[in-house]
Amino acid sequence: MSGEYESRLMELGVTLPDAPAPAANYVPYVQTGKLVHISGQISSGPDGLITGKLGADMSTEEGAAAAKTCAISLLAQLKAACGGDLDELVRVVKLVGFVNSTADFTDQPKVINGASDFMVEALGDAGCHARSAVSAASLPLGVAVEIEGIFEVK
Repeated sequence: MSGEYESRLMELGVTLPDAPAPAANYVPYVQTGKLVHISGQISSGPDGLITGKLGADMSTEEGAAAAKTCAISLLAQLKAACGGDLDELVRVVKLVGFVNSTADFTDQPKVINGASDFMVEALGDAGCHARSAVSAASLPLGVAVEIEGIFEVK
């Protein structure tokens, strides 16, 4: 099924992957009422995990690109939660982004902008959201970024 949002993603050259399976004892998403809470999605691309530490061996731009991959995985999970129809989305409510960074790195918001900017570019007004951008001393498997999200659906 290809609706408005998937058509927009195609225009942007983005194909949603299959929703990643959970790596431990949790579910990828939980729907309660009209809200879908999606578990943290880690930075991963076609060549595997995107690892690194901002402020040490990764630039802010590389971190933002890693955050975009998390946003794509969030939309893949949302599509699965909506039975394959991304057009069930009403809006992105909130993103919480964790950045694997050194103690003196302070550009976490610029890193998470990679996800936020993508959501707005792909979803228009429905992509505007509340957000937190937090530093972490380390993240699972050494990934650069992990982002969780809350979405409102029809």
